[in-house]
Amino acid sequence: MKRCLLTAAFVLIGVGLLGCGTQPPVKRPLPVQVEPDASHRPWEEPVAPVHAQAVAMHAMGLVGTPYRYGGNTPDSGFDCSGLIGYVFQHAAGVRAPRTVTDISMWGTPVGRESVRSGDLAVFTLKGRASHAGIYIGNGRFVHAPSTGGTVRLDRLDRGYWATQGLQFRRAV
Repeated sequence: MKRCLLTAAFVLIGVGLLGCGTQPPVKRPLPVQVEPDASHRPWEEPVAPVHAQAVAMHAMGLVGTPYRYGGNTPDSGFDCSGLIGYVFQHAAGVRAPRTVTDISMWGTPVGRESVRSGDLAVFTLKGRASHAGIYIGNGRFVHAPSTGGTVRLDRLDRGYWATQGLQFRRAV
């Protein structure tokens, strides 16, 4: 990335040094160097169908909504299963189970190598489903985490979430 910026700076400086009586430089695209993003997971994510993408986008739009135990609307706030139920109903027309335990058995299991946006991330603690969110891609998920908080976007591989058991499920 630094090399790209330096190259661009030299090109711009060189253009300024040419002066009036010279031919304008031929515009050529600068080589783009793509550095690996440290946040990328080591596997490629399959592209999700439109309804699954709609689920992920709708969930992202609810970031910042207050947490409320038992909540299942943006006006009242959300708990984790209420968020999932609301998003799946409004974005895909699919009725989701209301409890994390039921969500953990809903749809079909998905391996890490096949996870895609719109899938469910179900966390387990001591072998039991304890929390769930909506996977949006690139190792991130949207969820309603706890009392006093808001719906937010977190990484699966950081902090508390990295220490929990994790399974993915595909509902749609």
